[in-house]
Amino acid sequence: MSQLFSDETHRNLLSRIPQCTGREVADWLRTVDEGPALLRFDERVSWLRGAHNLAYGHAKAIVHEHDLRRAARKR
Repeated sequence: MSQLFSDETHRNLLSRIPQCTGREVADWLRTVDEGPALLRFDERVSWLRGAHNLAYGHAKAIVHEHDLRRAARKR
């Protein structure tokens, strides 16, 4: 994905995910971990949207947060 959300928009989306989906962000991050081994960002977003009926913004925020946390673990 060429255009990422601003940090503020990302945080706002993450904060609304539990209310909108009924699941905590940590649960969604585990879902991405346990999902198919898709390498591309947009493939993972599309998978979340299709398999779990998520809105585009929520799926994108979850995948972005997953990538941020994975990068932090590698440091």
